Amino acid sequence: MAQQSDECTPEQMDSEDYLFMLYTSGSTGKPKGIAHSTAGYLLYASITQKHVFDYQVGERFGCVADIGWITGHSYVVYGPLSNGATTVLFESTPIYPDPGRYWEMTERLKLQHIYLAPTALRMLLKDGDEYVKKYDRSSLRKLGCVGEPLNREAWEWFNNVVGEKRCDLVDTWWQTETGGICITPRPSEEGAEISPAMPMRPFFGIQPALMDAGGKELTDNGVQGALCIKSVWPGMARTIWGDHERFLNTYYNPYPGYYFSGDGAARNKKGYYQITGRMDDVLNVSGHRLGTAEIEDVLDDHVEVAETAVVGFPHDIKGEGICAFVVLKGLEKHNLDQLETELKASIKQRITAFAQPDVIVFTPGLPKTRSGKIMRRILRKIAANKPDELGDTSTLFDPSIVDVIVDKHAELQKGKN
Repeated sequence: MAQQSDECTPEQMDSEDYLFMLYTSGSTGKPKGIAHSTAGYLLYASITQKHVFDYQVGERFGCVADIGWITGHSYVVYGPLSNGATTVLFESTPIYPDPGRYWEMTERLKLQHIYLAPTALRMLLKDGDEYVKKYDRSSLRKLGCVGEPLNREAWEWFNNVVGEKRCDLVDTWWQTETGGICITPRPSEEGAEISPAMPMRPFFGIQPALMDAGGKELTDNGVQGALCIKSVWPGMARTIWGDHERFLNTYYNPYPGYYFSGDGAARNKKGYYQITGRMDDVLNVSGHRLGTAEIEDVLDDHVEVAETAVVGFPHDIKGEGICAFVVLKGLEKHNLDQLETELKASIKQRITAFAQPDVIVFTPGLPKTRSGKIMRRILRKIAANKPDELGDTSTLFDPSIVDVIVDKHAELQKGKN
């Protein structure tokens, strides 16, 4: 090794050579090897990091995602480093050694930006404000969130407590396949409003489209449909490694001429976008279509609830039943029967009677990948009384939580019988 030169000439690459392949977590099915190009991905990661977060030279950028996840790729490595930023590598979880870890790090490193997942926020909510206010967060300028739809309670806690109502909160929407942020409240004109818990505006060059069940684009405001993109952009994935036919069938053939995200969204009267959740998370209850994110949002608003996940299961009469897995702020303190009654009443009042869950499972946690995404396919199997068909759980951050949830669901079924 001592005889080798300390100079290394970079290998010249074509702009469309593959830069990397990143396998999705498989939260809804078989993992896909998403392939990104050298020039397009790097350009898009760089531009979005600079403008969405208003990055200024000399600032310290704190994206706390695992670098094995696309958020870590784009906003720990490629975006910040291409802009010359000081970037933070974060290991382990936000609650070790205690729930103040993010905020201790913010004080110690004087971070101007912190970018994290809704699941982490909801986890930290359980422990109240004490661990946040213990540390100086005056260096923060921008707050960011990504991963799943951000419920209103978590948004307000992040904005009001963590950011002290003085930081822009950018609730962003994008995917492994898009390579970078596509819908985001910033950049926008000076002083433009930021609406709670919604990504709002398309990024430069992104043209969102909402499609109806017949494949027609909905052009008015105040509508809801399948979220697609009808423009091209540099960061878009080029293929699924080894299976280009699956790539086309998944993203481009459902709505010819459009990129299909797999998510549903609503566009309000002002033209702002709200993500309603995965299209395969839409339930059909007695002929009525219900988004699981809508039900979760009501459940999450209860003062004693930290986090929820709602899934469907086969129901002899209604076609599909509703099962809610609910994590509380301190499970041992509650009268669970009373709490279940309150939660169902809230849903009846704010949505409709048939949106009330048939089953509510109170659990100390949810099955999540290391990136913080809830593995809903596991919850669907549990709700359908198929614990022997859970598949591989080794990629979960804490595989042991699955056995706990299976046992709690089985206890409820035994009690009903």
